[in-house]
Amino acid sequence: MNIVVLVKQVPDTAAERTLTGADHTLDRENSDLVLDEINERAAEEALTLKEATDAEVTVVSMGPDSALDAIRKVLAMGADRGIHVCDDRLRGADVVTTAKVLAAAVGTVTDVDLVLAGDAATDGQASAVPAMVAELLGLPQLTHVRELALDAGRVRAERETDSGEATLDAPLPALVSVTEKINEPRYPSFKGIMAAKKKPVTTVGLDDLFPDADHAAFLVTRTRVVEAVPRPARAAGTVVTDDGSAARRLFDHLLAQKLL
Repeated sequence: MNIVVLVKQVPDTAAERTLTGADHTLDRENSDLVLDEINERAAEEALTLKEATDAEVTVVSMGPDSALDAIRKVLAMGADRGIHVCDDRLRGADVVTTAKVLAAAVGTVTDVDLVLAGDAATDGQASAVPAMVAELLGLPQLTHVRELALDAGRVRAERETDSGEATLDAPLPALVSVTEKINEPRYPSFKGIMAAKKKPVTTVGLDDLFPDADHAAFLVTRTRVVEAVPRPARAAGTVVTDDGSAARRLFDHLLAQKLL
């Protein structure tokens, strides 16, 4: 069995994040970058299935040179090989372009049985890329999964929604996107970290994935940020001392704010 897991390097949500002044994209040089936490759970699920089915796991990531660190972490966790899509022309790529590029990268892996991904990355939170990749690859998609199992050439998944729970079932090959509830990722061991340095990682660009395309017209992003300003500091609140008129003053305040 061949499993592909899609991962992304993102800014650490616990650290300070800044944008560049030129195009208002993430300032990666001055940000703490980590493997996305939901993608990490997708990787853990791939490795759990690897141990149960003797599968081969390929980790795929699109990003600049630093994204190799995210790939190496999943290799240290136990994945077998990596594919790093690295091309300066992909800077600021939107979800459509990202999905096309990732689908093309998955297509370079022979006989893929299962594609795993996080249902959303913690930086963009678009929650659209996995479904788009599935559509481009012509695969059934099982999204927002909190539990999954493989049996007799099929994948069965449990999804939790706002209105209840749903059970999904599809034949392999298929794509599954998971939520943060799916598992708790393992920590790479020292042995795994050392072994990861020798595992193969193939670096590819747009010319490798789309050899016949006219990249001069490759539409990387369909939107751009024209302005970004810091969030204003929180203003001091109004303290109301109850001298018998507090209720009236509170009512007048809510009315002035058009909350009533």
